Amino acid sequence: LSIQEARTLATQARDAQRKFLHATQAEVDRICAAMAQAAADAAVTLGKMASEETGYGVPEHKTLKNLLSSQLLWEAIKDIPTVGVIRSDKQKGTYDIAWPMGVVAALTPSTNPTSTTMYKTLIAVKAKNAIVVAPHPFAAKCCAETIRIMTEAGERAGMPKGLISCMTNVTLQGTQELMKHKYVALILATGGSDMVRAAHSVGKPAYGVGPGNVPAYVDRSADVPKAA
Repeated sequence: LSIQEARTLATQARDAQRKFLHATQAEVDRICAAMAQAAADAAVTLGKMASEETGYGVPEHKTLKNLLSSQLLWEAIKDIPTVGVIRSDKQKGTYDIAWPMGVVAALTPSTNPTSTTMYKTLIAVKAKNAIVVAPHPFAAKCCAETIRIMTEAGERAGMPKGLISCMTNVTLQGTQELMKHKYVALILATGGSDMVRAAHSVGKPAYGVGPGNVPAYVDRSADVPKAA
């Protein structure tokens, strides 16, 4: 059931993303704004739900992080252009044209399930991608509820059906099927070291965030204060 769900959601996401390709910047931003507001409005409820389901964290702290990953995130990215020509250099004669990756597979952790789901959904859709969330088994209900709330708001604002979704039959095999699926173009993996390692071994672009701080190399050519 989990493997089949992964296939079904990936296919639905691909079909919806093809329709979404024609969206204007105004349409994209209207959809994202609606989803961000809906997530922020449900921040308290989802924070409590995440804490109760996983046994991790303090509900009030979860609420703050939910607000950070919805309302405050949207304030930070809303004016970034993501459709069509986003910058040009007349002297060099070059143009930068924004183009989506396609379908994003988003693995979310048990430690910050609802806020990570909000964050990845907003950044994916802002860049005209589709997204399928594969939650940690211990946080499947609160992640599914987060996506349900954001889906309803997004679709009311004109988002194609199936553009965002969440697996409900969560297994390791199902998550692996999602990551390896031919329609998935990018993996955003947040969680334990083994899971992040698995995401990077699939053979397609993957951003992995595991426990602890990542090492960073600062080149001698860098503006050191800015890099810090």
